[in-house]
Amino acid sequence: MTAPPLPRDVSRAFGALPAPIGTRLLQVRELIFATAAAHEEVGRLTETLKWGEPAYLTDETGSGSTIRLGRLKGSEQAAILFNCRTTLVDNFRERFPDRFEYRQTRALLLPVAGKLPKRELGVCLSLALTYHLDRRGRRGPR
Repeated sequence: MTAPPLPRDVSRAFGALPAPIGTRLLQVRELIFATAAAHEEVGRLTETLKWGEPAYLTDETGSGSTIRLGRLKGSEQAAILFNCRTTLVDNFRERFPDRFEYRQTRALLLPVAGKLPKRELGVCLSLALTYHLDRRGRRGPR
């Protein structure tokens, strides 16, 4: 599946980022929509802004936790941000300890150059998009 057209306000948010970070996060956006499409229980995503950053919500089904795309202050890496009250980043760190850089319990950081680690990142995004289902007893990707 290809991602839908960018809403105007979300497009402006991507455009406000330094070009290498914006480009990397647009690749992540594509992967978010592809990952959601692979999970029927996720449903249609809501793409909006939260705190001025592109955010992806499972409003239709409530299956997952919000995913935000942006940049951490002082970092030149792309950031995928998650609710810090979830166990998501801890789970990512446990599964892929050396694949990504992490910030506390809220962010997974990606370098802006090089190949996007789609397989590993897809697992992380899948876990986020199905987080509430997993907590109700259905298990996510292994």
